[in-house]
Amino acid sequence: YAYRMTGKNEFLKRAESEMLKAASFSDWNPSHFLDVGEMTMALAIGYDWLYPQLSVQTKKEIENAIVEKGLRPSFDERYNWFVNAVHNWSQVCHAGVTYGALAIWEKEPELSRTVINRAIDKISIPMGHYAPDGAYPEGVGYWDYGTSFNAMFLSAIEKAFGTDYGLSELPGFLKTGEYILHVVTPNLKNFAYSDNGGNAFLAPTMFWFYDKTKDASILYNQVQLYKKDGQKRIKKNRLAPAMLIWGASASLANPQKPARLSWMAQGDNPVCFMRSSWNDSSAVYVGMKMGSPSVNHGHMDVGSFLLEADGVLWGMDMGGEEYNRLETRGVDLWNSRQNSQRWDVYRYNNFAHNTLSFNHKYQDVKGKAQIDGYSDQENNMYVISDLTPVYKDQVKSAKRAVSLVNKEYVVVEDLIEATKRFTMMTWTMVTPASAKIVADNVMLLEKDGKRLYIKVEGPKKVRWHISPAQSEFSYDSPNPGISIIGFDTDLELSVKQSIRVFLLPGENKNVTYKSVL
Repeated sequence: YAYRMTGKNEFLKRAESEMLKAASFSDWNPSHFLDVGEMTMALAIGYDWLYPQLSVQTKKEIENAIVEKGLRPSFDERYNWFVNAVHNWSQVCHAGVTYGALAIWEKEPELSRTVINRAIDKISIPMGHYAPDGAYPEGVGYWDYGTSFNAMFLSAIEKAFGTDYGLSELPGFLKTGEYILHVVTPNLKNFAYSDNGGNAFLAPTMFWFYDKTKDASILYNQVQLYKKDGQKRIKKNRLAPAMLIWGASASLANPQKPARLSWMAQGDNPVCFMRSSWNDSSAVYVGMKMGSPSVNHGHMDVGSFLLEADGVLWGMDMGGEEYNRLETRGVDLWNSRQNSQRWDVYRYNNFAHNTLSFNHKYQDVKGKAQIDGYSDQENNMYVISDLTPVYKDQVKSAKRAVSLVNKEYVVVEDLIEATKRFTMMTWTMVTPASAKIVADNVMLLEKDGKRLYIKVEGPKKVRWHISPAQSEFSYDSPNPGISIIGFDTDLELSVKQSIRVFLLPGENKNVTYKSVL
């Protein structure tokens, strides 16, 4: 890209030497086929964009590498489990080998045709998981990875063949730009559920969705993110040239404010996001996720929420853990069965998320919660979910509602029916704020000169707890400055019990709340 924009020969020479070096590798690590997908795409773009300037020998070496290290290994049964994958592996790998096939089509037409036809067929599998409303099951960071390669794929085949064969019209796919719009808080933090990070980022792929939908409002946060650190991030983003191609008709000068304050999506990992304002950095924002721990990169975070108000992230998600840190210490990380060591990882289980636990037991990995009720009325926004499937054999029923009331405060309401056996419920929230108990049923959080009161109604007695977010296992990352707060309460036997937690920014005021459960 640098060479084509400037014509400077040093860029051409550097690109050529990098490609020749990569082409000389013995292989592109097919046992982790994401590496092959990325390398194949990289060499294919360089080969295509620099084709007139490359020597005959250089072209030959790159062509051979794409075929022998990129395309052919994709048919080796030792490596190609990605072909039918439901997640980002399918998107990245199919996109990568398709770029390779398009680049060397004239050299290997039959092989290229087979690669591309397979990709058009199989990439529809992960694309089917954006249905029905556009939420990406693996969360915001993996959205950027999988969806970016998916958009690169669609962009390439549409330009090569004049059609994307109807793939972009699959249910939910063109709505997924709205997901990335709403998953970001007023202060540009991500709701970092699953294996994802907390800082929002400039996403070039959003410009592909803008180009397709012409909905300028989905770029609202992208404008803010570009102003914040866009120039620095652009330099590090390998898809920056694609952003300029896709976004050629987009204007960042006058961002269009989104019309909706709330957004919900069903699917593999249903989510709901609500806010009091789009253009107020002190706005109240609350999000809740449902779904299942068994989703790729999933955590035991079903029913978890995120809360931001007055510019402070009061209720947070610690996000993903460093895979290499765990793998090199022998943690059985990618086994997601109920008794897997994966769930002992501190950031992965329900004890370290803003959700419930009963008698210190893990959520059921096979359970799944949907959205069972939703309101987008601006002064009474809420989402309801029956969480019972993830607490199988722990309670008779567990329903949670999260409400944003009058655009001022949040209520988390749980309606629990215990069994005939003793059941202790633990209500948990992860926070970077300092906490202190100010009354039997009230806790005060403070951060950056701001306050949030947590007031509990319903239980006869609550036992508050405040502890550092610190694991007993050495393989877990430290979480400095973060606390696990909340309370325990003993549930009444065999009756439905309502526990309401009011999250009140600023002051401990008396508020009225009409139950939605």
